[in-house]
Amino acid sequence: MQLDRLKALAASQQARILDLFEADADRAQDFSASTGDMLFDYSKTQIDGEIRDALTQLCDQANLAASREAMFSGQKINETEDRAVLHTALRNLDGGAVQVDGQDVMPDVLDTLQRMSVFAEEVRGGTAAGAGGSFTDVVNIGIGGSDLGPVMATHALSPYHDGPRLHYVSNVDGAHIADTLRQLDPTRTLVIVASKTFTTIETMTNARTARAWMSEGGGDPSKQFAAVSSALDKTQAFGIPEDRVFGFADWVGGRYSVWGPVGLPVMIAIGSNAFDAFLRGGQAMDLHFRSADWAENVPVMLALVGIWHRQVLGHASRAVLPYDQRLLRLPAYFQQLEMESNGKSVAMDGSALSVPSGPVVWGEPGTNGQHAFYQLIHQGTDVIPCEFMVAAEGHEPELAHHHRLLLANCLAQSEALMRGRTFDEASARMAAKGLTGDELDRQARHRVFPGNRPSTTLIYPKLTPFVLGQIIALYEHRVFVEGVLLGINSFDQWGVELGKELATSLGPIVDGEESADEKDGSTAALVAYALRHRN
Repeated sequence: MQLDRLKALAASQQARILDLFEADADRAQDFSASTGDMLFDYSKTQIDGEIRDALTQLCDQANLAASREAMFSGQKINETEDRAVLHTALRNLDGGAVQVDGQDVMPDVLDTLQRMSVFAEEVRGGTAAGAGGSFTDVVNIGIGGSDLGPVMATHALSPYHDGPRLHYVSNVDGAHIADTLRQLDPTRTLVIVASKTFTTIETMTNARTARAWMSEGGGDPSKQFAAVSSALDKTQAFGIPEDRVFGFADWVGGRYSVWGPVGLPVMIAIGSNAFDAFLRGGQAMDLHFRSADWAENVPVMLALVGIWHRQVLGHASRAVLPYDQRLLRLPAYFQQLEMESNGKSVAMDGSALSVPSGPVVWGEPGTNGQHAFYQLIHQGTDVIPCEFMVAAEGHEPELAHHHRLLLANCLAQSEALMRGRTFDEASARMAAKGLTGDELDRQARHRVFPGNRPSTTLIYPKLTPFVLGQIIALYEHRVFVEGVLLGINSFDQWGVELGKELATSLGPIVDGEESADEKDGSTAALVAYALRHRN
């Protein structure tokens, strides 16, 4: 990546963010982008016109347009695994054919979506039922992308729930599945096992526990299990009928899979029509991403702001701050999306990266975060760029005053990060309280806020299924753009594999069946401790 000019511009940029607003009365309009009714405001950053021009030039230098078309057209851009990257095909409801190895994948995509819809409506309507009657609860067992996406979407779209209650189990810690199943009726619970290969150790361990619980409690696993998997031989051996198995191709990565069969529990919760609106939101963002000029392109500008903050200015983390309690799992979802995709140190050609890779992504919903970690964001020694998101309207008209307060807090935080508080302002406050001399000086210094801390705001009318689809697709494309500009493969995750391999080898040792002598001293000592205290 050619960053020399941008770093020079950063070094010469003397204006504070507030100064940029004073110099340009239309800055808020000039430094924002929109699609439909969604507005992305990046005016509260240090990006000016010259910097934006230099950033957008990165897109042309990296040939982003060609890479974008390669992804959408089914070329195998995941080069280390020789795979296409086509999660976008799962929401290509109105588009044409999409070719992979000379075959149009859309008929299979639409057929699977139709099968999902039929099954979801059967579950919702009681046609598909358990041994004790219609399903009151659905338990989704998965991990990683087979869990985070549907968990996040289920919480986000709770105002649209009119189906069975949804529960999610991911952790192999027995406490997770025990606490979940304890409250349920095994004769009226549907279990969905989500594992593409049907071999994921955490998922299959939990699935076997759920099957035993159901059998012992009078349920019928042959009627009360479904699977999201492409391993029909393994699902059949587990006892799940083929008509309740929903597969997806290897060109859909786990963290990009909520649009297809992995989203089955969401469809059961909100219905096929609302799920269709969710897909159409993603499709709308795809169309915008493929057609808008760089400076007007919301995913591109979101990515370029990220590049500016991480690779140019060196800010090592990024806070995602949704002002919506129903988006409480969105930061974790984006954490996986960004850090599993762009947490790389090797370029596509195998050479070491010459720039930092993706940032640490973290966050919590507002206003809760304001009473937890915002202190560090406002007055800590590190600058942490913040990404706020908020709806103009909530779902509870009878509690509209709550939402107005929520919105005020969101806007106030971004303003406070930008403005800060000077020593003179803090001194005046202390003087008004009657302090003088050294004590006034000391107290004032504790109340100084440096300000000039950057943030962006994504604002939209209301969190609907369509808007959620827009938001998720927006961040997917943001990750893709950043990956192209960094020259890395955003669609493999070899760093996940090593831990899995070592966990498999450690299983017999932790069980006490094999010796830990060949392990390092720390691991051997920890195993010995666990064996001593197990009982």
